[in-house]
Amino acid sequence: MTDVLISGAGVAGPALAWWLRHYGFRPTVVERAPAPRDGGYKVDIRGAALAVIDRMGLCEQVRRHDTGMRLAHFVDADGNRLATMDAQLFGGRVGDDVEIMRGDLARVLAAATADDVEYVFDDSVTGLTPTDSGVEVDFARSARRRFDLVIGADGLHSTVRRLAFGPEESPLRSLGHHIAIFSVPGRFGLDRTELMHVTPGRSVGVYRTAGAPDARALFLFRSPTGGDGDRDVAAQQALLAEAFAGQGWQVPRLLEAMRDAPDFYLDSISQVRMRRWSAGRVALVGDAAYAPSPASGQGTSLGLVGAYVLATALAEAGGDPAVGFADYERRMRPFVEANQRLADRNLRGMVLGSTAQIRFQFLMLRLMPHLPGRDRMIGRVAGPIRRAANAIALPDPAPAQRGA
Repeated sequence: MTDVLISGAGVAGPALAWWLRHYGFRPTVVERAPAPRDGGYKVDIRGAALAVIDRMGLCEQVRRHDTGMRLAHFVDADGNRLATMDAQLFGGRVGDDVEIMRGDLARVLAAATADDVEYVFDDSVTGLTPTDSGVEVDFARSARRRFDLVIGADGLHSTVRRLAFGPEESPLRSLGHHIAIFSVPGRFGLDRTELMHVTPGRSVGVYRTAGAPDARALFLFRSPTGGDGDRDVAAQQALLAEAFAGQGWQVPRLLEAMRDAPDFYLDSISQVRMRRWSAGRVALVGDAAYAPSPASGQGTSLGLVGAYVLATALAEAGGDPAVGFADYERRMRPFVEANQRLADRNLRGMVLGSTAQIRFQFLMLRLMPHLPGRDRMIGRVAGPIRRAANAIALPDPAPAQRGA
């Protein structure tokens, strides 16, 4: 039995715990939040990631939580509809792709691991001390413990990454924009419909998924000079309010509702790019290692695939970190690079730079149903995402030893 500490109970962490336990490892998941995180935005599961979910036997559960989104309407400052898109095309989804709320996916994964994985909530890693045979781990609340391996699945601003690699790595690559997401009362959204208001350098969206009591708001905007800097929620909310001051449509009322949101989130739209994803007995997975940014639409899929590939590589290597981590990186890096390349292209369509660009985009959306070659045009939109989502040959599962 190999004891493995996983920092982070979002998506990649519990997925990795499932596969490690499946292979006979003994994972422990530590999470700084006091309970599994709810909230978040809707996320897509495509291509190789869907195959991973299928191998876990969770496809049916995941599909039960599909958002059921139908349409996306673009509206002007007065709420008048300027153009409409099918929700599948709006999200770049084709075939059997699944769209699910991040919180719903996290709950499915947590439930699938609850019986045989140790979870430690309301705690976090504060120190890592390598030894000849493992890693001594210090925690904010718990006593020091020893683990054979430590995996950071703790997101864009990973603490494990900072402790294992040091601050000199500076792996964040900003894409020049910020994103804010938070819950708002259901009256702001239309059932299974996304409403988008676009102005130069800024986009605002709000939607309500099937059966949801509340709605979600999304704000995209060019990064302010100096970035967000302050991690204090009040300061971040002030920054967002300033960035969207004077906007029409529902923006003033959404910003007012923001003050009461229990799940407010704001950050730069950034990627993580590292020369290596492991150091000794410590490795990284998901956003901590290779965040593609929300603009790629592939962060969740990379986390699911990365968890499977890492666990399988370790199982094939008999738990040897040098061999397992190297094989994991060899298999994953081309897939990661293909998906990270989507971000810049996608972002140009999400936040438009001028009034002329906005008018042209809406004109094309209105004309698309009537133009010859419509299917080819749709293929050009969804094709790059589809190719990136399948740009890996998943290794066969190693022999299962869950009962060990």
